Amino acid sequence: RGLAVWQSALSGNMASVTCRVRTTVRADGRVDMVTETSTIASEGSVRSDEKSTVAPPGQPTITLRSGSVMPAVGLGTWKAEPGVVQTAVTEAIKRGYRHIDCACDYGNEHEVGAGIRAAIEQGVCTRAELWVTSKLWNTYHAAEHVELACRKTLTDLGLDYVDLYLIHFPIATKFVPIETRYPPEWIYDPDSKDAELQKMIPVDVPLSETWGAMEQLKEKGLAREIGLSNHTCQAMMDLLKWCKYPPAVNQVEIHPYNAQGSFTEFCKEHRIAVTGFSPLGAASYSWLDNETQQTVLSDPALSEIAKRHGKSVAQVCIRWQVQRGLSVVPKSVNPERQSANLAVGDWKLTKEDMEQISALDKRLRYNDPGDFCRGFGLPNGYPIYA
Repeated sequence: RGLAVWQSALSGNMASVTCRVRTTVRADGRVDMVTETSTIASEGSVRSDEKSTVAPPGQPTITLRSGSVMPAVGLGTWKAEPGVVQTAVTEAIKRGYRHIDCACDYGNEHEVGAGIRAAIEQGVCTRAELWVTSKLWNTYHAAEHVELACRKTLTDLGLDYVDLYLIHFPIATKFVPIETRYPPEWIYDPDSKDAELQKMIPVDVPLSETWGAMEQLKEKGLAREIGLSNHTCQAMMDLLKWCKYPPAVNQVEIHPYNAQGSFTEFCKEHRIAVTGFSPLGAASYSWLDNETQQTVLSDPALSEIAKRHGKSVAQVCIRWQVQRGLSVVPKSVNPERQSANLAVGDWKLTKEDMEQISALDKRLRYNDPGDFCRGFGLPNGYPIYA
């Protein structure tokens, strides 16, 4: 067995730096050294203390393979309207949320960061008690752009580390400099007069290159945990064969109409936690046609289960995921709904309820690049699930 030796030192005046060196002596005599640093944040950002995320009493949590504890119910911020995100995040933290899910592509990380900072300044919690997730966008998959993108996210959030950093999609697209357009979104140059530039431009960057750079973020302390989003079992099978650090989490679309049973079992077998986005179905996908945009919130079976428990259908959908051992990130800027979405830790669905909900599975995806990327100049879309 390898012998792990941990050494710590604290130094500095103007800015204190905690340096932790992990030295592993392998059985064959080789020595691996990993250095993790945590710097007290400069003016205007939040200090990174030793990690001790704490979910308020009664809230379910997920323990990752590293031992890190992630609150099972987080606040989603995708499509949270500009101008209301800051207040929504601060209010959510006041109401007990300790897990905030965000991303470069959502275009609101500066507001999310302001909301976090306000809650901390008001004494609601400390940075160490929060779990903040963000995501690497498609344009930054090349090794030389991964840290650049992460540091931009940290600047916008006003933090010096994120708890979890995910590769948003298994899709690499042509690099767009931050100073040119941010967030860069899907189309390379929407203002160009050249039709060939007014579309999504995929580029060849292998997962191995991107993941290697993600691992460096972990070793530098910029991301405490690293993981995936929208990646299939096949992608994980390959990654697990050669990675230095296995993914801690894979965030994918899960709701009663897309239960992802085999996927979640695969992840459980390989100690990869699963976070479900869009847990309430189609509400955020206004561009879908009426046939595809089937909402779980009006499903008769779910309504009946909710009635039996004296809960809302949204609470049933969230509890179903939590009870499966998953985490979930419903979005709401409404304070009352925020509280309701979080109130799923002190009651349970019956075995029959769980089976009935899982039986609603239609393998219906709302968020599928194989469909929506057709609108970005790709006739066949980008069929990552084909």
